[in-house]
Amino acid sequence: MADAIVVGGGPAGSTCAWKLREAGLDVIVLDRATFPRHKLCAGWVTPETLSDLELDPRDYPLSLMTFDELHLHWKALTVRLKSRQHSIRRFEFDDFLLRRASVRVLQHKVCEIHRDGGDHIVDGEFRARFLVGAGGTACPVYRTLFHDRNPRSSALQTATYEQEFAYDWADPRCHLWFFDDGLPGYAWYVPKANGYINVGLGGMADKLKHQGGHLREYWRRFVDKVRRKDLVSYDNYRPTGYSYYLRGNVDVIRDDNAYIVGDSVGLATRDMCEGIGPAVRSGLLAANAIITGAEYSLAGLSQFTGRGLASQILERKFVGAHRSVPAVL
Repeated sequence: MADAIVVGGGPAGSTCAWKLREAGLDVIVLDRATFPRHKLCAGWVTPETLSDLELDPRDYPLSLMTFDELHLHWKALTVRLKSRQHSIRRFEFDDFLLRRASVRVLQHKVCEIHRDGGDHIVDGEFRARFLVGAGGTACPVYRTLFHDRNPRSSALQTATYEQEFAYDWADPRCHLWFFDDGLPGYAWYVPKANGYINVGLGGMADKLKHQGGHLREYWRRFVDKVRRKDLVSYDNYRPTGYSYYLRGNVDVIRDDNAYIVGDSVGLATRDMCEGIGPAVRSGLLAANAIITGAEYSLAGLSQFTGRGLASQILERKFVGAHRSVPAVL
């Protein structure tokens, strides 16, 4: 028994649980993984997101790097874009946030959800009035209660292929390459504190399918590029991928006392496909709706990464003649 069950312990779920617990609610977080757990992610965190988390970068006790500029590449053009961003390791970051929430966390794969009066029953084992779906793209709360009324658009599905590993990197800058070899997206080199690095690439799934390409093919050319540029010399690549959704027309995100947040909704930004910031903000909004009875609305949640970052990229013509936001990737 609890006041609220949060399904999923990532940034959206842990942030929501943290605020609910601060308001005095008894909260259980259910996640099929044990934390800390491996999580594929470039680990890009904006200053706005850290502010939402009430977290000063100087006080974060684990791996964090700060970049005061991004190095953006398109064909022969390179632009140094002034924009403060941070990199973290999701292995550490998610565990830190979940521990900070100070709620009960149980390893449990959610399979069945049904209502009993005003409560939600999960797998016949857990009961709560409030239910929050924070289980990512495959969230069982979304699948059970929201899928039919809030379907996702295949045009907004993005796919990534990446790897994070221990590496004694020499270049401390963050590099992004747009549209290399026709990739409908971009590739990245993100160094991380304490001797780690994430390299990867991503693109819009529909466009990849239409072009007949596969991220594995772009990956081979990309790792050759970073080797030639003396950024990464590495022979043990084992990349893997995952898929998620960008922000679309979000129609139904609440059903009575059930809510969905983060990638369960599909909230990644439409310029840089960044998901941590929108996940955290939606977790805060859902918690506030539960605590105060306010409307749960994403109307004020930005579709873009950071203040001014997307517009700067567009103004510097990294999307050429394609001015519509989804065409960035």
